[in-house]
Amino acid sequence: LNMTATAIPPTLSPANSSRKDHLLTAITTISPPVDRRASVAHRRARSLMDATDSSLEPLCSSFIDNANAPIFGVDTEGRVNVWNQDTAKIIGYSPAEVMGKHFVKEYITEDNQASVGMVFDRAFQGEGTSSYELSIMTKAGARIEILLSTTSQRNSEGDIVGAMAIGQDITERVAFEREYIRLIDTANAPIIGVDAEGIVNIWNQCAMQMVGYSTEQVIGQDFVREFITDDFKTAVKNVLDKALHGKETANFEFPLITIEGDRIDVLLNATTRRDEYGNIIGVVGIGQDNTERLAKVRESIKLIDNVNAPIFGVDIRGRVNMWNQCAIRLFGFSREEIFSKC
Repeated sequence: LNMTATAIPPTLSPANSSRKDHLLTAITTISPPVDRRASVAHRRARSLMDATDSSLEPLCSSFIDNANAPIFGVDTEGRVNVWNQDTAKIIGYSPAEVMGKHFVKEYITEDNQASVGMVFDRAFQGEGTSSYELSIMTKAGARIEILLSTTSQRNSEGDIVGAMAIGQDITERVAFEREYIRLIDTANAPIIGVDAEGIVNIWNQCAMQMVGYSTEQVIGQDFVREFITDDFKTAVKNVLDKALHGKETANFEFPLITIEGDRIDVLLNATTRRDEYGNIIGVVGIGQDNTERLAKVRESIKLIDNVNAPIFGVDIRGRVNMWNQCAIRLFGFSREEIFSKC
């Protein structure tokens, strides 16, 4: 975080509003930062908050202008009255170009104007908002994504005179997430995800084609209760619960019920899903339609069992694991008697 102790920037807000008040109220509601630069700015802000000497206000003013995070403010009419260097760098407009302009009408994309206006309205009523994502149009006409925390802007008497916002440019992260979602959605394998409560939140095109339910029909539904056959509900729930505790499962076979009521067999890898902080937030499963293969296996077992010749098999330890009908008739031992015997 770059700060200059000797060069105090010009006034950033109305004369009756303390820069100390702006900073203290904004920082107290900011959500935990998601990158190193924002974390450094957050820690420095905290250290300034703990200061009590008479130099606090100019230091806070310097912090606002030089912070490695976009910080801006509006008055109760929604007009810009704080615009730091990082905001100018990200959006492209200098403070002189934006001061007094209506922030929402001038710089927020039309699809976000109503919701952003509501966020500022809450701040005008004394209610802050944390980790709010919005899109802003830059001077060059590009659309960038900002993660924002807002709070009330107060004067030295404690009266609300506007709103302050501290943000983070998450454009690259959002672009990565969108590409990740696109890859999942178009993957040539069924991919299903659930949150920590077992509620479906990922359902790609291949899963839709395999089971017949659209994304709209399954998102928000309880996966085990709605789509798993009764005889496998407990087993599937156990696999999901293990993944939610960090223990993943590979090649787990279970049946799904299609929209037409048919049963299909799925081979699934259940993987723990985590957020950017490493917290477990759900499970994602990459599957494979195993119905045809299992049908062939069952048919092979049926043919072996009914062939007019004794057929038996053993595992690598020499224990019997196959014993057909002809072997039963010839040797006189049932499967129950012979299985697992050497």
